[in-house]
Amino acid sequence: MHFAVVGIVLLALTLAGCVSTQPPQHTDLKAPHPTYVAMYGPQPNEKFPLPATDISTVDPQFLRREVAYDTPERPGTIVVDTANRHLYLVRENGRALRYGIGVGADGMKWAGRAQVGRKAEWPRWTPTAAMIKRDPERNRPWANGMPAGPNNPLGPRALYLFQDGRDTLYRIHGTTEPDTIGEAVSSGCIRMLNPDILDLYSRVPVGAPVIVLSDTQTANADRGPTT
Repeated sequence: MHFAVVGIVLLALTLAGCVSTQPPQHTDLKAPHPTYVAMYGPQPNEKFPLPATDISTVDPQFLRREVAYDTPERPGTIVVDTANRHLYLVRENGRALRYGIGVGADGMKWAGRAQVGRKAEWPRWTPTAAMIKRDPERNRPWANGMPAGPNNPLGPRALYLFQDGRDTLYRIHGTTEPDTIGEAVSSGCIRMLNPDILDLYSRVPVGAPVIVLSDTQTANADRGPTT
């Protein structure tokens, strides 16, 4: 199956910043299950130790779990279901790991086939010219880049997506805003809870295939999954 590249020109102008463009919306949620509280606990051994992730405002469907997943894609493939705010890492025997994600706001999304062209631990963040123009007070101070650290919007890890050997400017990364998971508020990248990007990063090598579905395609409709 082939997926067309959508909005690549706009993407190049807006994507690399990957910060929120509007506040998330939430409904009342039950207290997280203790299993998830432990899963999203502190990460004291990181270069910049991470506190426990606040998942109290995250819908449970966006917390990491293994699911049944019927797909022709080979194990090790990442499938990003933009419409349903899920990322799947295909595994053996019709299974996948499913993670919740935050996605780009309208007009700031990309879809297509790519591969992980580069991986970075505690990446540096640099806002694009378009982001500085849109929100100069917030972004201009970092025009030359924000060093890695607990306040960097890319979080502790980033996967850089390439297509035909060229950087798409599309990233899968962590976040300083866990309450935006399940929302469409970013400048274009895919954001994950920090423990989830740490987990995904440890499982995928450079060269891993990535499929980013458009809003009119869903992993549920096209290729499963059933849980």
